[in-house]
Amino acid sequence: MPGYRGLARDREFRALFVAHVVSVAGDQFARVALTVHVYDRTASAGLTALTYALTFLPDLLGGPLLSGIADRFARRNVMVAADVVRAALLSLMAVPGLPLWALAALLVAVQLAGAPHGAARAALLPHILPDERYPLGQAVLNTVTQAAQVAGFLGGGVLVATLGPSPVLVADGVTFAVSALLVGLFLLDRPAPAHPHVRAWPADLVGGARLVWGERRLRALVALACVSGFYITAEALAAPLAAQLGAGPAGVGAIFGVVSAGTAVGMVVLARVPAERGLRWMPALSVASCAVLLPMAFGPGLVWTLVLLGLSGAASGYQLLANATFVRSVPDATRGQAFGLAVTALRVSQGLGIAAAGAAAHFWPVHHVIAAVAGVGTIAAAGAGWQWTRASTQARRPSR
Repeated sequence: MPGYRGLARDREFRALFVAHVVSVAGDQFARVALTVHVYDRTASAGLTALTYALTFLPDLLGGPLLSGIADRFARRNVMVAADVVRAALLSLMAVPGLPLWALAALLVAVQLAGAPHGAARAALLPHILPDERYPLGQAVLNTVTQAAQVAGFLGGGVLVATLGPSPVLVADGVTFAVSALLVGLFLLDRPAPAHPHVRAWPADLVGGARLVWGERRLRALVALACVSGFYITAEALAAPLAAQLGAGPAGVGAIFGVVSAGTAVGMVVLARVPAERGLRWMPALSVASCAVLLPMAFGPGLVWTLVLLGLSGAASGYQLLANATFVRSVPDATRGQAFGLAVTALRVSQGLGIAAAGAAAHFWPVHHVIAAVAGVGTIAAAGAGWQWTRASTQARRPSR
């Protein structure tokens, strides 16, 4: 069995690993900065949640329209170009006094540029780590991503409180520049995937959609991933929740960070569990990721709020298994497009859940909103888990 030392000796994986961790940490700096910036300027829970939702909703267009780029061009080049574009856009976002509408427009553009980058990275990883090394590498990337988010969120809260939002946005732009440099220098220049025949963009999109939505197991995996649209609302309401609990910007970072820390722990544990057993656990973990937030209805203090959020994050570690299983189940020639469509469903569910929770927070206390959304999410997770169990059972039955 391959181990972590084998991954560390792989030059390409090391470069991809460092580039991803650096940019993820920088992204969390920016997310805290934008959340605090908008809440400070508007004192509106709804507008704060809407700004956070804008980091997800562009995937409604970016996933289907732009992810296919990763199947038509060399994936290393796609990643470098996307990083350069995001670095430039974040530099513009750091301009002092920028109107909120301009800030929102640039934020949408940054997220759109991330769609082909994520699709290219997901499609490229099985080539960098073929065969049995892939699941371990995926686990390492996802786990360290959560650790980088913890550092980014906690550090972002302190940096925003100390320096203000603009320098933090500049720092995020620098992380993307570093990522582009590492990817461009150390990843092999593989050609674009070979297609059995050249198809126009609409045919690629339709073919990818038929693949994802027409195969029962893939559809169930997407449904399980979309459960995150419910439990993520606590993060979206971090600023007003921290204010309600009597905490400042550092409290916002702590709320973000404890979710990421819990998710990292959950992924580390699941990475050591045999794959077949972990896949059987996915339905229960998806339900738990929402159900543990139900006690938020009683308005717990800061410590218990962080405990509940950490437990939810730990249960959400099942997303690692869903992601790895999905990517390995689709053919390489359409992997970028299929991944983009799955991410579209995931991000849109997150964006809609966040927007709805932000609107509800205008009328009801934040902790009641989080608990109510968690209740709906528990029911949705049970349905998604049932769909996965049925699909898996049918796949194991011998054909007659």
